[in-house]
Amino acid sequence: MSEKISVNQPAKAPLSEKIGYGFGDMSSSMFWKIFTAYLPFFYSTIFGLSLVDATFLMLITRVWDAISDPMMGVIADRTSTKWGKYRPYLLWIAIPFAVAGVLLFTTPAMDYEGKRIWAYVTYILMMTVYTAINVPYGAMLGVMTSDSDEKTVFSSFRMFFAYAGSFIVLAGWEPLCKAFNKMQGIEGNVNDPASWQYAMIVVAICCAVLFCLTFVMTREKVKSEKKETSVVSDLGSLFRNAPWWILLGGVLFFNFFNAVRYTVGPFFFASIIGDGATLSIFSMEFIFYAGIFFAVGEVANMAGVAMTPMITRMIGKKTTFMACLILLIVLSSAFFFVPCTAAGYWVMMLLQVVISILTGIVSPLVWSMYADIADYAELKFNTASTGLIFSSSSMAQKFGGAIGGSAVTAILAAVGYSTVAGAVQTESALIWVRAIMSFVPAGVAALSLAFISIYPLTTKKMKEIQAQLEIRRAS
Repeated sequence: MSEKISVNQPAKAPLSEKIGYGFGDMSSSMFWKIFTAYLPFFYSTIFGLSLVDATFLMLITRVWDAISDPMMGVIADRTSTKWGKYRPYLLWIAIPFAVAGVLLFTTPAMDYEGKRIWAYVTYILMMTVYTAINVPYGAMLGVMTSDSDEKTVFSSFRMFFAYAGSFIVLAGWEPLCKAFNKMQGIEGNVNDPASWQYAMIVVAICCAVLFCLTFVMTREKVKSEKKETSVVSDLGSLFRNAPWWILLGGVLFFNFFNAVRYTVGPFFFASIIGDGATLSIFSMEFIFYAGIFFAVGEVANMAGVAMTPMITRMIGKKTTFMACLILLIVLSSAFFFVPCTAAGYWVMMLLQVVISILTGIVSPLVWSMYADIADYAELKFNTASTGLIFSSSSMAQKFGGAIGGSAVTAILAAVGYSTVAGAVQTESALIWVRAIMSFVPAGVAALSLAFISIYPLTTKKMKEIQAQLEIRRAS
């Protein structure tokens, strides 16, 4: 008879800790969604950079990200304090995180070259600080519990709160900017640089407080068994980690999908939808603008996140990811053909809701799957470089955002899209704006699907890995 291995099940984390962990990504997402949805528009329309310079800015600065993300992962893995490896950074970096965000949305009184230098310096600073707090925050998922299903629950709380924060900031950003306009006596739909800076100050204060709450409400519990290794050895193990490469590719293109849609959104509404568009329901009319379009999507994202644990328990993480990507390809393509009519606006909203539910389902999977890869690395290479592995997720998020954002502005510049106030766009430029909102994301989702289809860490495989790790950790 074969011996039956009994593995002790880890205790479930309290609800308060899951909420506390969620506050961290609520903070990150409030900044990230503003960057994704409004920063290209801010640079080209308010700050005063050309579309070409805005494109190069967002693309070139990612060279530093390629270094800083894994560097931060290595540093965090080797941090040792009474609070743990990763958790202290939430407290240490919370205020620099807020300050960097405000500087990013500050328009200095300089000539064009001075402003361009300011944009590069503050953008690099913001991404560095974002890395310094977000990589350790993400890596905490690998040390808060050893149970794969519980990691998915933690990840679901994380993404639920992330989308809640995104909804608040996307729905409130334009009204907040207009409120500061009124306080300054500015009338009309004016994008005033000072008002954007004041709005970011409000958001930044909220973000700093949320990260401090995450520090207070969470704990690191899992002590992984890890031999002492050099940075070179850890990097070597990472580069030999096939599941990591596969997931990195899939996640990079998934983030590219989101970044393209959010970046082109303000341009789509400015040139395709236009001012004065409304949604009518029960004799009431609501203004149809980019902020409300994406804010409704954030609510739908939250609904998708809530479904994730149930769906993954039934069909597994990989199958769930693939099914969502297939639907995203179909629905994104359909968006191109929706007319700009009263009925068409409702169809756009319906597609946005369904697409957002699907991206909401996928988002927690990404973080949970990176945690699974950390377990796989610990078993196979005896090196629990959780921070280094999670740094790749931050890198994929930022590269996806950068490539998506810069690709959008580059295409718009190439097809002659004008950022001059009141400019009449050419028919070719308008068609390209529609295509970037539909066919381009669909193509990117197809590339993500190609990677995820060969991802090897299935539910069955992860159960085997966790059983072996429990035995090793207990010995």
